[in-house]
Amino acid sequence: MTHALTATRSTTGRDWLLLLAACLTGILIPLCFTGPAVVLPSISQELGGTAVQLNWVVNGYILTYGSAMMAAGSLTDTYGRKRVWLVGLALFVLMTFLISLAPTVGWIDGLRLAQGLGGAAAFAGAMSSLAQTFHGPIRTRVFSLLGTTFGIGLAFGPLAAGWLVEVADWRWVFLATALIGVAGFLLVWISATESKDPESSGLDWPGALSFTAALSVFTYAILLAPEEGWHSAWVLGMLLTSVVLFIVFVRIERRVARPMLDLSLFDSGRFVGVQVLAASPAFYFVTLIVMLPGRFIGIDGLSALEAGQMMIALAAPLLVVPFVAALLSRWFTCRVLSGIGLMVVAVALVWLGQVVSGGAGPALVAPLVMIGAGIGLPWGLMDGMAVSVTPTERAGMATGIFNCVRVSADGLAIAVAGALLAFLIQGGLLGTLAGTDPAVVIEAANRAALGDLAYASALVSGERAVLLATYDQALRWVLYSLAGSSALTALLVFALLGKSRAHEEVPAAV
Repeated sequence: MTHALTATRSTTGRDWLLLLAACLTGILIPLCFTGPAVVLPSISQELGGTAVQLNWVVNGYILTYGSAMMAAGSLTDTYGRKRVWLVGLALFVLMTFLISLAPTVGWIDGLRLAQGLGGAAAFAGAMSSLAQTFHGPIRTRVFSLLGTTFGIGLAFGPLAAGWLVEVADWRWVFLATALIGVAGFLLVWISATESKDPESSGLDWPGALSFTAALSVFTYAILLAPEEGWHSAWVLGMLLTSVVLFIVFVRIERRVARPMLDLSLFDSGRFVGVQVLAASPAFYFVTLIVMLPGRFIGIDGLSALEAGQMMIALAAPLLVVPFVAALLSRWFTCRVLSGIGLMVVAVALVWLGQVVSGGAGPALVAPLVMIGAGIGLPWGLMDGMAVSVTPTERAGMATGIFNCVRVSADGLAIAVAGALLAFLIQGGLLGTLAGTDPAVVIEAANRAALGDLAYASALVSGERAVLLATYDQALRWVLYSLAGSSALTALLVFALLGKSRAHEEVPAAV
């Protein structure tokens, strides 16, 4: 890998430090997904909290990270990529340290919201800085290395979190993440040079505020629906408000001279295809990263460390496959590699649905590895493609849009998959436990969806066998639904991406 990158004569030692700083920043993102997913049972045991509050330990970060990402990308172009990167890391580190000191689950939820804002700014600064430093084919390899960094966080994040819970406690999961952020901050300070869009006329504040508000309200409505119900006046009102705000955002962007989002980009099938590709790992991979540890710990009886070891099978292929995909892009187009990868994921999800009810064990390893390998093919290409669909001087906007779609999709996918699982469990239990208070059944279903079968069983008078059978059937149908969606996404990506390569850049005159 190093030989391939050093082949470019313009690459300096300072560039290597910048790339290392970006990788340290990038690894924080999967750690913020995998760590809380593994330690959620430990947090619940020590601090208590309702099912809703525990859900927001994961959802709070997702809400603000995804909603602020596009605005953060524009900030890097306007106020400087290094400056935004450093400010974002500082906020992230501070909030992460404070989470380890939180006295209640409610405090953790609030701090996770602020942590997401820092993470968005830091990652936007890292991505746009890399786009300014590396060009041509080497850019594809650099961003594939960033994808490999994600793989390291996803592969070893659950294992590291489980180990820290075993030898210390759940608070050290956040302390360790904060220390990585400190190391990244120091490297950015040393290696990064300040740059911004020379033609920037300032941030499109009306567009940034209307878009961030629209996406925040929409994501919050989706996350709240399992708790309040889809017919809730509050949920429906927020969905309607988000639609109005999106319309306002579009009208603003069509009128300003330098919009935060150039809507004409959506005339390009390749641009749309990259955004579809950006959303795909959220639904077919990240949902499993969040859902499966709860099942392994709460239902199959594994320890946090053992659950982390099981998750390696799913995420370990991302250590290798993204870089392999970047090498294969010399001979195969991105649509071929991405389409094949998503089809592999579809087959593996069906396989996983057939064996998951047998519990954590060797039968799960092969389908999990197959899912990780399949999603690794587009994973190694899409970061490079994201910065190739706009002129280089507006790389901040390109990365902002791409990461906004990717991370917003994470929140939406986790919310939709969790809601679908909870609704299917609710439907099965309401039909089976007809004499039980519906409110109690709904709370039991929400707890079961988190993997807390013991608490759910206590709510419905020890009906553990019924709960387990209902949960297994619901999870199986969720996996089958994701498989069908992955196959359809593969066809859509193949149709939209065209025959271009990941490193081909749009000229500045466009």
